Amino acid sequence: MNSTSLSDPLPYPNNTPNSIRIRGAKQHNLKNIDLELPRDRLIVFTGVSGSGKSSLAFDTIFAEGQRRYVESLSAYARQFLGQLDKPDVDAIEGLSPAISIDQKSTSHNPRSTVGTVTEIYDYLRLLFGRAGQPHCPICDRNIAPQTIDEMCDRIMELPDRTKFMILAPVVRGKKGTHRKLLSSLASQGFVRVRVNSEVFELSENIELDKNYTHTIEIVIDRLIKKPGMEERLADSLGTCLKQSSGIAVIEVLDDTSDKVSASRSNNKYISTDPKIARSGDKNVAENSDTSYEVETENLEASSISSQLVFSENFACPEHGAVMEELSPRLFSFNSPFGACSRCHGLGHLKTFSPELVIPDLTQPVYTAITPWSEKDNTYYLSLLHSVSQAFGFEITTPWNHLTPEQQKILLYGSEEPILIETDSRYRENKGYYRPYIGVIPLLQRQYEETASELQKQKLEQYLIDQPCEDCQGKRLKSEALAVRVGQYQINQLTEVSIRDCLDRINQLNLTERQAKIAELVLREIKARLQFLLDVGLDYLTLARTASTLSGGEAQRIRLATQIGAGLTGVLYVLDEPSIGLHQRDNHKLLNTLIKLRDLGNTLIVVEHDEETIRAADHLVDIGPGAGVHGGEIVAQGNIDVLLKSETSLTGAYLSGRLKIATPANRRTGNGKSIKLSNATRNNLNHITVEIPLGKLVSITGVSGSGKSTLMNELLYPALQHHFTRKVPFPKDLKTVEGLDALDKVIVIDQSPIGRTPRSNPATYTGVFDIIREVFTATIEAKARGYKAGQFSFNVKGGRCEACGGQGVNIIEMNFLPDVYVQCEVCKGARYNRETLQAKYKGYSIADVLNMPVETALEVFENIPRAASRLQTLVDVGLGYIQLGQPAPTLSGGEAQRVKLASELSKRATGKTLYLIDEPTTGLSFYDVHQLLNVLQRLVDKGNSILVIEHNLDVIRCADWVIDLGPEGGDKGGELIAEGTPEDIAKNNKSYTGIYLKGVLGLPVEAK
Repeated sequence: MNSTSLSDPLPYPNNTPNSIRIRGAKQHNLKNIDLELPRDRLIVFTGVSGSGKSSLAFDTIFAEGQRRYVESLSAYARQFLGQLDKPDVDAIEGLSPAISIDQKSTSHNPRSTVGTVTEIYDYLRLLFGRAGQPHCPICDRNIAPQTIDEMCDRIMELPDRTKFMILAPVVRGKKGTHRKLLSSLASQGFVRVRVNSEVFELSENIELDKNYTHTIEIVIDRLIKKPGMEERLADSLGTCLKQSSGIAVIEVLDDTSDKVSASRSNNKYISTDPKIARSGDKNVAENSDTSYEVETENLEASSISSQLVFSENFACPEHGAVMEELSPRLFSFNSPFGACSRCHGLGHLKTFSPELVIPDLTQPVYTAITPWSEKDNTYYLSLLHSVSQAFGFEITTPWNHLTPEQQKILLYGSEEPILIETDSRYRENKGYYRPYIGVIPLLQRQYEETASELQKQKLEQYLIDQPCEDCQGKRLKSEALAVRVGQYQINQLTEVSIRDCLDRINQLNLTERQAKIAELVLREIKARLQFLLDVGLDYLTLARTASTLSGGEAQRIRLATQIGAGLTGVLYVLDEPSIGLHQRDNHKLLNTLIKLRDLGNTLIVVEHDEETIRAADHLVDIGPGAGVHGGEIVAQGNIDVLLKSETSLTGAYLSGRLKIATPANRRTGNGKSIKLSNATRNNLNHITVEIPLGKLVSITGVSGSGKSTLMNELLYPALQHHFTRKVPFPKDLKTVEGLDALDKVIVIDQSPIGRTPRSNPATYTGVFDIIREVFTATIEAKARGYKAGQFSFNVKGGRCEACGGQGVNIIEMNFLPDVYVQCEVCKGARYNRETLQAKYKGYSIADVLNMPVETALEVFENIPRAASRLQTLVDVGLGYIQLGQPAPTLSGGEAQRVKLASELSKRATGKTLYLIDEPTTGLSFYDVHQLLNVLQRLVDKGNSILVIEHNLDVIRCADWVIDLGPEGGDKGGELIAEGTPEDIAKNNKSYTGIYLKGVLGLPVEAK
């Protein structure tokens, strides 16, 4: 279908390079469309789910831009790139280099963090590597290398006639008589030493107690400060540094005595000057070590003595903590030079959790240890029996009746050998003595030594990430963590929210030299942090692992990174960047998109958000329906064209011709509820939440306020623990009351219904089993003696063996992507010829798999079991998908609705709780309407639904709302309001309530 002309003329004339022209796009369900898009504009593709938006934006426009770039590379480079097929399009002209920012590009690398993805951490490493001030990891003293000239200059700042000694520490806090050392010093020509703060002649007989620690310093020179002494002073310092491995101590004497007899062990030396450590004179214990710390007072000529401590190395004068010269690699947890040596920069270690190994404490010992109870192996039973005999309990004793000591021995072993009994016909003795290792060490050893991937996968369910004991989860060596810029270490900037990180960067106390070095780096860091604030991610931390981000968060981070890159003339293709974003932060995202456009880029955004649609420079509505009913350009131009279009469902909802009605009455529920007390995980601040049952309940709040933590990390594990006892009760939750009112919990998320092309909607919903039974009952099948397995493409018998029932063969190509070729034997039908001869109403089993769901409903309308399941797929708006459509080709929203349809087709118990996380992701106004109808049907059957949602249509149709906030991250985690949507709208502290005021009882387009 040809596109309509632009109703809102743009400054660019047609048929110029200032537009992108698509001719004959036929990818997936696109119906040979022609389209012209203006460049350097914010373009929004909208339409119902499955209408062809992503097919046009990603699989046609972006894929062609990507393919053209890859074709310009060498054959050697192309072999390392993914499969890039040519889109089914006649021509695309005026195409710019394309960058895709979608939701599927989240890194699963545990080393990838928000800081590394945005490159902010690279700039922080540069800042600390060039402008950082090292400190001792033990005593936190400033440390820095100094030259002899710098030491001389500092000493010459002392008042004239000041008396001082130059001391070379050779022994610090070590036990022994040290006779050989003292004799060696005398033979080298040295005259005096200071032992434990008291000066002795080396000609004396110095007796030291070998049971006490001693500090010995060589008296290199005794001088009086006066002009012209620089040469002698430099020579003496050189000798001192050579004898003491780079440390020189200047002891300033008082004005009243030339003798040095003050007791000074255990002195404290403190200085803000990074190159000098000073000491005040203090009373100390006899024979204790001299410690050097930094002192804040300025050194003055006075009646008390003091010390200056110099070092020519990056080393602490007291503890000898040596640091290499500062460089950015020292602060990289992905480099061996900076990563913690124990966890190798991951910040955590995988260890077996006692709570997961023994989830149910009421079970007897022999079944309580889950990994061993699942094994059909008498060895572990015999081992437990031997341990029980040695430590005085029975293996039938419930775990919680054992003493703490017995539990500890079972888990972590015992040092003393015990008799481990064996039952062997080949050995006379019935056992052997050996220390019992313990359940946890045995599992750890088995996990490390096994070569079986299956065995490793079984054991991994009992592993948890435990913070590394050496770095406390900070990923870096102690030397790197001891470096400061201003008043902050690098982890003190990455572990706080981005909002607080920017505040700390702005408040850095820098010296003039540091400020000059850091000027450009700080400017870049501040700009990139501001970009993250602009897209509503102020609650994240730079240390947050990238794999824990939601799809929307990851996409907005990449969006902020692209703004930081400052590219122009680029075509950006985005997939619903507003996902997971609260209405309050929508304007931030829009401003970011506009900023990216104003840099001279073209943005194509696939979006369903009303605010984004209204802010677009150019709109393209694709439809009118989904699947085979879509693939056409319904309307394009400005917002007025869309609102006036009679065939556009999007325009109908935006203009108010169609609307989602607010329920006249809210359900009262069944009078029961679930109460979570004192929830404290992540940012939840000791909140107590009551969730009424028999209602549609929505959890709301700004991004990062704690919604997912409450539902997915606390409530769901608590329910699993209640029903299965295979999951430990969450530690950060005090109690959960009211679970007896439920009989099961079901999570309906947007994860794929299957990982392989063999999985499809027909197999997932179970309707394919019924269809195979129908085909088994046909006359042809009975005559041939076919069973139901004959009509399965997963097992031998009826499937085509040439392609293994896949319908295609994969051909590997050197230097080129793999090619998928239709099977020459079955022609893509998946089955052999004999199986295809069995037909129902003229359709073979292959024909049925290729049917849209709505067609299949007509074919099987006389088969009640099949018709009911197919009807639920139509009810959730999936009548357009094929029954046999491979699972990986379904979008997240489609996969979620297949799961909902599967649940709808089951017989309701009225005691089921459904947990759904943002079900409107990827759904248009029309699809949200259909989804709400399905959710209301589930609740009408007596079930309960708890849904996390930002969509105002879902929130206003809920029976009960729980609003968290007020902000995200460390400023969230509070219960702001709870009640009906009307109650929330009346609460002025609730951001959700502010936006609910505008939609309750008003047309859908009202704001």
